[in-house]
Amino acid sequence: MTLAFQNSRGSGPGIPLPAGKVRVYKQDDADNSLEFVGEDLIDHTPQDEKVRIYLGNAFDIKGERIQKEMKQLSERSHEETWQITLRNHKKEAVTVVVEEQLQGDWKIRKESHPHKKKDATTIEFEVPVEKDGEAVVEYTVLFKW
Repeated sequence: MTLAFQNSRGSGPGIPLPAGKVRVYKQDDADNSLEFVGEDLIDHTPQDEKVRIYLGNAFDIKGERIQKEMKQLSERSHEETWQITLRNHKKEAVTVVVEEQLQGDWKIRKESHPHKKKDATTIEFEVPVEKDGEAVVEYTVLFKW
């Protein structure tokens, strides 16, 4: 599980952050006490840059990834279809960020959820999953070389 935020005045804290340990707590609904969520080390982070804090693996959110199909279209191209099933066992809805690595020259042909291209080899899907629910992401990618 990762906590990410923009280090800006609007979303806080909006000042340069020194490298070091960051601890994350959340307020317990039952008795308003603070619960430790996790901790991570961050690098020096200037104002207006994104901060990512790895809090550990979420044990109540599960993902399963399977390749549904692979077709050789020509000597220099093939197509793959992938399915990612997400199950949320939490008591609240969550948004899961699914990150996929794609190598070479690629193009998404079909997708169940819109993707964002992070860089030349990385796409991500933001997938809402209801409490005690399941969501399925499916996409087909064309590779050429």
